[in-house]
Amino acid sequence: MEVHGSGLRRILLLALCVSGIWSAYIYQGVLQETLSTKRFGPDEKRFEHLAFLNLAQSVVCLVWSYIMIKLWSKASNGGAPWWTYWSAGITNTIGPAMGIEALKYISYPAQVLAKSSKMIPVMLMGTLVYGIRYTFPEYICTFLVAGGVAIFALLKTSSKTISKLAHPNAPLGYALCFLNLAFDGFTNATQDSIASRYPKTEAWDIMLGMNLWGTIYNVIYMFALPQGIGFEAYEFCKQHPEAAWDILKYCLCGAVGQNFIFMTISNFGSLANTTITTTRKFVSIVVSSVMSGNPLSLKQWGCVSMVFGGLSYQIFLKWRKTKKVEKKKQKS
Repeated sequence: MEVHGSGLRRILLLALCVSGIWSAYIYQGVLQETLSTKRFGPDEKRFEHLAFLNLAQSVVCLVWSYIMIKLWSKASNGGAPWWTYWSAGITNTIGPAMGIEALKYISYPAQVLAKSSKMIPVMLMGTLVYGIRYTFPEYICTFLVAGGVAIFALLKTSSKTISKLAHPNAPLGYALCFLNLAFDGFTNATQDSIASRYPKTEAWDIMLGMNLWGTIYNVIYMFALPQGIGFEAYEFCKQHPEAAWDILKYCLCGAVGQNFIFMTISNFGSLANTTITTTRKFVSIVVSSVMSGNPLSLKQWGCVSMVFGGLSYQIFLKWRKTKKVEKKKQKS
């Protein structure tokens, strides 16, 4: 939904987008951490089936995107056919599931930091596979982010934080996060390819196609395969309605957050969206540390500052590059 108008209207719209993204995803982070660490009911059982969140999120976002297309979409045809998303749907199913599973082994702040280092595999692949040369400032950004995540991983985690984890195992947790990033890279590249081949494809079409295949794959994995955990997760939710309610709220937060992300990109561009989501991640770590009882040491806060310093510098470099391109266009 694109909005044009006065400067004041755009400022108010930007404020709405920022508050929408922040509130939806920060609260979703709190719920994600709650579901991975809390003991539910009088029997004090953990919700061990975190991959089930991926299925629930796919179903809710599928319904949400269908409703949004009916309400807001203007294009009647010319978008990408639904079957074109099958390959991206596979990686989009596996990747986020690994990121969620990581919360069994590492804390939520550690997971957020690890998943913030998306530029590292992108630059490694670009340099080693495609021979791309990056600028010195871009290497500084990568060094700050990689260094911050690495030092944070090596520092000792507080016993209070470890006691909340289902199966503390830092190497496995970080490995799952980086596999999540690798799969996300393929998903993003495939989505870009689909958008370039079918220019009339709208954001809601992509969301519908991705979540349709995500729902199909997750249903097969959860319920059709012998090792599927779908029925166990369903029984757990029946016996612990509080967990089911948290899962529903988690999914709705994701759907609402996607809505504000699409609104931000269509009205203010991807750079504004990157800035908002990056600052949101930092606030999520603060909220987790203060509200959820995951205390960070002074050294760990230094690592967090390194990572977000690198990300902020990357945003500045993108902004400067955008301004240079705009000036060239004005001159020509």
